[in-house]
Amino acid sequence: MSNIRTQAPYRADVVGSFLRPEELKEARKKFKEGQISHAELKAVEDRLITDLIAKQKAHGLKVITDGEFRRSYWHLDFMWGLNGIEEIELEHGYQFHGEETTPGSIQLTGRISGENHPFVEHFKFVKQFEEEGVTARQTIPAPAQLFAELFRGENTKNTLKYYPDTDLLIEDIAKAYRQVIADLHAAGCRNIQFDDCTWSMVVDKNFWKALGGDKDSLEALANNYLKVNNLALEGRPSDIAFTTHTCRGNYHSTYAAEGAYDPVAPFVFAKENVDAFYLEYDDARSGSFEPLKYIPEGKIVVLGLITTKRPELENPDEIKARIADAARYIPLENLCLSPQCGFASCEIGNKLTEAEQWAKIDLVQKIAAEVWGK
Repeated sequence: MSNIRTQAPYRADVVGSFLRPEELKEARKKFKEGQISHAELKAVEDRLITDLIAKQKAHGLKVITDGEFRRSYWHLDFMWGLNGIEEIELEHGYQFHGEETTPGSIQLTGRISGENHPFVEHFKFVKQFEEEGVTARQTIPAPAQLFAELFRGENTKNTLKYYPDTDLLIEDIAKAYRQVIADLHAAGCRNIQFDDCTWSMVVDKNFWKALGGDKDSLEALANNYLKVNNLALEGRPSDIAFTTHTCRGNYHSTYAAEGAYDPVAPFVFAKENVDAFYLEYDDARSGSFEPLKYIPEGKIVVLGLITTKRPELENPDEIKARIADAARYIPLENLCLSPQCGFASCEIGNKLTEAEQWAKIDLVQKIAAEVWGK
């Protein structure tokens, strides 16, 4: 078997978001304040995304994204684009380790559907830059992430008003995603990544303390997350590489959760119908590689061993040793390497410079070449 991969995931890969240039942040601020038009904002976004894609190619990446430059959040902007959902702000943001995020959230205004989602047009812009050996990727929050957001604190009461039947909610979420997936496929998309922090919350002890949950609660929640994710992939186009990325939160170089994958591996690793898993493994919060034993034969694991939270470069020998450790559970030919998350899951971005960001990408490339060859 060749060590060279010709489709996503790639040996040297990325999660998808990149640091926003100050010009972009300023333009988005001006648009929000009514100082510039949407057309003027889009012109800035288009130009800076074009520049970003050129840099991704220059640094040897075989997958290109728009860096999530048109979004405020990695997840909420997608949710706001679904029919039946509106943008709101809660009293509090998400509580991260030592920091609270901005308070954006969602609220139902009716039943959920996925027609005419703006992300389809966003993808078309990136698609035009594909070339031989370079694939355009669309990242979207996992269906489970939408389900979780609808039951986040104060949102629960409004959600139950429209969906007293949880099964109907799951069915509508999945149907909306299938519509978006079909539209992306028609636009030429062949690589879709579900970003999913729900599993990291399930394994976090503080999360369960807050809910007063027990093992039965964990299984019930995990089954709902698994159900909605897989239902969204029912009848999936066979020529799209579907992957999922899991992490424990990524906001301004902080994190939201901690805990090993062990409790949820029998659900998400063993049963989610994706082709590959991008997994956060940049520090001890993620636990050991042992839960990888639940990954079905033939599926790919992308090890997120390079952190995006700190600028210091990892020791290549230590990373290669960790890859070898993971290979005790997954064959080396089924492993790839990436940063543990994006560089800017939200507009604020992590505490790195752009030069430090690309140095991280170059390090991933260097190590992947030494482990698997060019």
